[in-house]
Amino acid sequence: MAENEAAAAPEAAQAPQIKMNVLTQYIRDMSFENILAQKGVQGEVQPDVQVQVNLDAKKRAADNQFESAIKLKVTSKAKGTEDTLFLLEIDYVGIFSIEGIPDEQLHPFLLIECPRMIFPFLRRVVSDVTRDGGFPPLNLETIDFVALYRNELARRQAAQTQNGAQKLDA
Repeated sequence: MAENEAAAAPEAAQAPQIKMNVLTQYIRDMSFENILAQKGVQGEVQPDVQVQVNLDAKKRAADNQFESAIKLKVTSKAKGTEDTLFLLEIDYVGIFSIEGIPDEQLHPFLLIECPRMIFPFLRRVVSDVTRDGGFPPLNLETIDFVALYRNELARRQAAQTQNGAQKLDA
């Protein structure tokens, strides 16, 4: 048993200690347009809600500080007529102190783990804004940030492949 513990000790010593703290989070930009109220639509309306998600991350000037942003565009349209009921655009940002992550793992960490940490707070803001705007509160479904990240990598790879093919044709 002592041999197993001794063998495990060097591995534990080599593993980096990851430290992450959410320093702050805030709404950088937000717009809510209640088009239903502006147009004065009458009668019962069945909403069809579309949510677009974009992620962004960057290094800040301070050591070990990074910014991770979730940008949402929520469009609610009336089923059948396709009249827009409301439009919500929000850019929600978290500032993080991150240490101990290897450089090759930092990009996915900033675009997967950091958004995962701030998403519940963004969900609450969206719910409150839609409720205060005169609609039922919109409770966003959980977002699969891993799938979003993989889709973006695949999209970039396809764009690079297509650009390379276009250069060869020219």
